[in-house]
Amino acid sequence: MTKYEFLLRISMLGYGKQAIFDRIGQLFACGLPNIIQDVSFLLDKLRLNDAQLVQFYQTSYLHFEPILEWLNSPTPQKHLIAYCDSDYPLLLKQICSPPLLLFVLGNRQLLNSPQLAMVGSREYSDYGAQWGRYFAGELAINGLTITSGLALGIDAICHRGALDVSGHTIAVLGSGLAQIAPRTNLNLANEILMKDGAIVSEFLPFEKARSVYFPRRNRIISGLSLGTFVIEASEKSGSLITARYALEQNRDVFALPGDIDNQNCSGTHALIKQGAYLVSQPTDILEHYSGYLSTINRQASRSNGDSHNILYPDIFAVIRHQPTPVDIIALLVDIPIPELTSKLLEMELAGLIITVTGGYIRNRTI
Repeated sequence: MTKYEFLLRISMLGYGKQAIFDRIGQLFACGLPNIIQDVSFLLDKLRLNDAQLVQFYQTSYLHFEPILEWLNSPTPQKHLIAYCDSDYPLLLKQICSPPLLLFVLGNRQLLNSPQLAMVGSREYSDYGAQWGRYFAGELAINGLTITSGLALGIDAICHRGALDVSGHTIAVLGSGLAQIAPRTNLNLANEILMKDGAIVSEFLPFEKARSVYFPRRNRIISGLSLGTFVIEASEKSGSLITARYALEQNRDVFALPGDIDNQNCSGTHALIKQGAYLVSQPTDILEHYSGYLSTINRQASRSNGDSHNILYPDIFAVIRHQPTPVDIIALLVDIPIPELTSKLLEMELAGLIITVTGGYIRNRTI
């Protein structure tokens, strides 16, 4: 049985399948082999119960055949990233309901790059279009991947702003990747792929867009990202769902203020009243993540032969400018507290973080 068919069958099991994916990751630290020679032996190792075994085998191969043919077709580049894979996005793995499978078109490595979600209303003003495109370009050219939903309006404008400066952008869909929606943005999707971007979905490739899928899609947009930046949105906009997910995921929320007479700005103003960071220039966001971005840059330099030491970017990624308790950090990065405490001390001595009442915060001067 191929790796992809095996993973698809596991994903169709009922309750407890995330734990099964965890066990797969433990058994195959470098990833499953492309061909699994002894499926029954592996299922025994994964401790599937009788009901799960029946469910694993009962679906006909014909159900998977079109999906596997799609995955194996050569262009554009297609990938299936499972929760158990070593390159599954670290930040996405920390949310409360991570997708167990991600279908990806294009540059899969981009999913682990530092990302900022940029979202907004489908109905937008000239103000929203101007500043959405400007901010996306400035943030992308300074090292942030712009992640959005390929929707009409502000989402598409933000993708376009990143592409304008040859920056990176990721589109997360509420449909399968063989059914890109909306079709009016198909040219934009193709341009994202041509310019080394990525298009992502948790849905099977031939699944058509449905209204109930878009809120689910939004948790992935925020979950992949360090923070969510809402450009222009009414109080009923789906963009606020993304912002709420970001808050639940302990991620930053930013909002662009607008004209008080513009109903499309009522949602962003409400976010600011509730504590979102008010953004008036790109440096407001870039300075917020300066320590993280410099860590990523040092890591890239090291991979190119630079000898600088890298201090635990996975830990730094979950510490924000509001106090985060050590037990929460330990839960997010899956490190025992005694080991984590030692690493936090090193990071504090290096000037990356500060101990405050309630936990740890980032050093704003970095």
